[in-house]
Amino acid sequence: MAKMAACVVESGEDAFRKIFKFYKRRNPPPDFSDVIDFSRSAQSDQVIPAILDPSGVSDEETARVGLQPVRDWRAFGLQGYPGFMFISNPFLLGSKPFWVRQCLKTYPQKPNVCNLDMHMSPSETQDIWDKSVHGLSCPPSRTQSKTLLDRLRWVTLGYHYDWETKTYSASHYTPFPADLHSLSFQITSACGFPGFNAEAGILNYYRSDSSLGIHVDESELDHSRPLLSFSFGKSAIFLLGGTRRQDPPTAMYMHSGDVMVMSGQSRLLYHAVPRIVAAPQGHPALEVSGCGPASSLHDSVVEPLSEQDWAVCSRYTHNSRVNVTVRQVLGPGQSFPETPSSHQRTDADQTDGDSAKSRKRRSCDCVDTVET
Repeated sequence: MAKMAACVVESGEDAFRKIFKFYKRRNPPPDFSDVIDFSRSAQSDQVIPAILDPSGVSDEETARVGLQPVRDWRAFGLQGYPGFMFISNPFLLGSKPFWVRQCLKTYPQKPNVCNLDMHMSPSETQDIWDKSVHGLSCPPSRTQSKTLLDRLRWVTLGYHYDWETKTYSASHYTPFPADLHSLSFQITSACGFPGFNAEAGILNYYRSDSSLGIHVDESELDHSRPLLSFSFGKSAIFLLGGTRRQDPPTAMYMHSGDVMVMSGQSRLLYHAVPRIVAAPQGHPALEVSGCGPASSLHDSVVEPLSEQDWAVCSRYTHNSRVNVTVRQVLGPGQSFPETPSSHQRTDADQTDGDSAKSRKRRSCDCVDTVET
């Protein structure tokens, strides 16, 4: 990344914005040679091994949520980014399709909130999957109208993020999914954060031309707990910067199944997703078959997919990416203030200054507003 920063950034400039625009560029296409790929042998002096706690989670607990034993995880950190951890696809073979189905079929259901609710009635957005499955099961056609699932850009879980006030509140809450809570709990426990309480989630649905603007995740009231990011489907370029926009970011690939944990000093760093890319050879969006059980445990969270569900999930992730971020909003004994703090910033600060009207429009219709 040092070579790239030297080429496109001059001293004192908004280095992050420059490099964001470099990777977002379509013509001519950017050079990806400096992008770190954790799935391959370490090709950068910046990549260091990350320390996990295998004793914190049993093999049965990880298998129950579709994860490999912790001792088999490939976890990395980055020099200069204390608290940042990257786990390269710790999922068991056959379990990722279940989590994709949850993101496409289960989590968008009411009472959870999505971008389509901003301009459609609750009855119209009640069964997004059922109203989309026929269109997604058929071969794509230029004349075919977009399904609701194609138009889905974000979903919020638990404490629902308010895009206007840029806050969470006790009055806008629905039960957080138990399965996603369990998955998050096992990963954070293995990373040295026992007792993590998943209270809010933001799901982003990326098409091939989507991007996510430069932002810092700081709307949660407690920053001492880590932020988790799960990636499924197409790969993405992820940029992790510093505490200032002048700090040049490091570029890395996020492939299907990869998990990022941002804690400590890295919890409040600028980051962005400038580009969605095709997964390199050997990194399919999903496994060859997703209909078999991923775990033989009788109480497994992960269930096998039906043939129809598998076909829809496979087709969707061939052209799209789903990202899930999970956050603990409140610290132990903490509660929401009676009046939300007006200075709390969104996890969706954009690359360029925008009008309020433009920000509101994007919060309804585009992926460029949410995620880690």
